[in-house]
Amino acid sequence: MRALADFIMRGRVQATLVVVGCAALPLLFWLSAAAGCLVFLRRGMKDASSVLLWALLPALVWWFYGEPRTLMVLLGSLGLAACLRSGMSWNRVLLVSIALGLVYGVVLGAVFREPIEQMSQALQQLLPRLLDGLYQQMSVEERARLAALITPVLNGLIAALLQTLSLLALILGRYWQAVLYNPGGFGREFRAVRIPLGPAVLLLACMLVGPNFGPQVAMLTPLCSVPLVFAGLALIHGLVAEKRLARFWLVGVYVTLLLFLQLLYPLLVVAAIVDSLIDFRGRRGPKNGPDNGSANGEG
Repeated sequence: MRALADFIMRGRVQATLVVVGCAALPLLFWLSAAAGCLVFLRRGMKDASSVLLWALLPALVWWFYGEPRTLMVLLGSLGLAACLRSGMSWNRVLLVSIALGLVYGVVLGAVFREPIEQMSQALQQLLPRLLDGLYQQMSVEERARLAALITPVLNGLIAALLQTLSLLALILGRYWQAVLYNPGGFGREFRAVRIPLGPAVLLLACMLVGPNFGPQVAMLTPLCSVPLVFAGLALIHGLVAEKRLARFWLVGVYVTLLLFLQLLYPLLVVAAIVDSLIDFRGRRGPKNGPDNGSANGEG
């Protein structure tokens, strides 16, 4: 990965080749967004604009053929990179990503409504099998309410996936920047991520109570969980670093997350909320100053 980052930063031509080439290839749009974030974070919009404008061409072509992810993740990750470059902390960037997820949800609901509704109808037909006897015990009103929630929640899940991909692209771009210009800077930044108690409680309330205010508000549930999951991962990274544990533990966490996503995902959300209340890392040692964790390598 370092070799690729070094190639990207050799010059405008090399950066354009990677950003445009990855955007044109299927399933590599996230790498294009990460490369674009690296160029933008290091050079700023003035120098990066010529590279990023070329990347829009394959992204628009994919949009024309019914594939929105390339353009949405590219623009979304660059928007988050702009927030990070302006001086926002990772905590605020994670919270801003919820607004980005809402934009994704609105775009998906407006442009790709028919495919999402078709998926929703297919899920409705599977509900009796998925819920087994519980579905038979539900009243007619409860079944109707559950059916009304499927489309917005499904829309929110897809938007949350794009939100997560945008954050991962930004994280990879920031990691590359630190590797090239300030080794170790990104690790200090990420391990310091901790959602404050007030926003954490608000996110939890939106996740639990939001669906009671209408089907459309239910879309917030998966979107609000994303910052908490990243904060939970940051907590694990911080504790592993404090205890000086082997990286095997981190590998085990990510492998478990991939294999048992439904189990570990809510546990990470709970861990982030508890950390917002207790602050495990703050109790164990002094906090770094605001500049100690900077990964930009500029000054």
